[in-house]
Amino acid sequence: MKALRQLGFLKLPFRPDETPAEEDDRVLALFRNRAELKKAYGELQEEIYRLKDRIKQQEGATLRVQEMLSALELRLGIPESAYPALVFYQLRRLWQSGREIIEQFVADLVRQQEERERRQHLAEHNRKQFSRRESAEKQLRAAETSAAAAITHVTDLETERAGLTRFWHYFKRRALDQRIAQAQSLAAAANSALSEARAVTGAIENEPLPEFPGLTVEARRAINIAAIAYAEVLCLRLAKTQLVRLAREATSRREATDEYGSREECEAVMAEIERARGALLTRTNIAQEVKARTDRIRQIARYRNPTDTAPTSDSVAFSEGDVLDGEVTGAAGARLPNVLAEDTWDLFRILLR
Repeated sequence: MKALRQLGFLKLPFRPDETPAEEDDRVLALFRNRAELKKAYGELQEEIYRLKDRIKQQEGATLRVQEMLSALELRLGIPESAYPALVFYQLRRLWQSGREIIEQFVADLVRQQEERERRQHLAEHNRKQFSRRESAEKQLRAAETSAAAAITHVTDLETERAGLTRFWHYFKRRALDQRIAQAQSLAAAANSALSEARAVTGAIENEPLPEFPGLTVEARRAINIAAIAYAEVLCLRLAKTQLVRLAREATSRREATDEYGSREECEAVMAEIERARGALLTRTNIAQEVKARTDRIRQIARYRNPTDTAPTSDSVAFSEGDVLDGEVTGAAGARLPNVLAEDTWDLFRILLR
């Protein structure tokens, strides 16, 4: 008995121990969390490096701007260099004025053409939808007529069947039962066709308006040709001066130079720039001039492939006869620049793609 009582303190493992499995799950979860945290930490480190790099770039840009401002202050503090600086920045402003004029012109054309093509797009959609709706409603009316006729036929047969109550009507009742079954099948098919017709009609009614795909290639080409023509007209108005060339050179540089002459010469150039800005901004006969240049460009413009919207620069180059006439340029007449090849008025930034 003493031995048995001692054995009573023994605990035999009859049930499986679930603790190791739970511990394994916790360890796996910890490893997953650790991996996710390491990944997030790495991404944050990369973002910090990128931000630091952007800060360095911005600091460098700010330093360059400060250096330019310091140099400009020194130039403006000396009369001999201040006037050339004024000419330099006024030339840049003249170039910017030409670009803004063409940008506004293109924006107006785009707005007008988009409104026109949106209306056409909507009208075409309504026309197609009207045709489809008319066809669907015709099928719906036919389906309603067929379903009503099938139900009426079943009702007539059932009424006739109800009147055959005598025992000698047995064979007639059996024949009518077969006809009723066939009529009911036809009525079910007619109801199914009616439901489909109603679904088609409802789907057409609930169709959303299609999204406007944007201007067509032909429209964008026409607008680009008009923009090139406008750029030529602006150059034509400054044909008696060298301001287009000087403005292009000033725009391509970052800092002013002393190549515009003495104070008197700079004042003369600034007065000429002021008159040139007035010539660019005037709207007199602008529509006729742009139309004349547009008609010329449209005839000679060539494109590399059917999806290009801007013509090749060599195709709009001037022929031997396309020289500014003497009334505009005087005796020292010069050719118009190839505004597309030379990117006059920053034309490539304005043209539609």
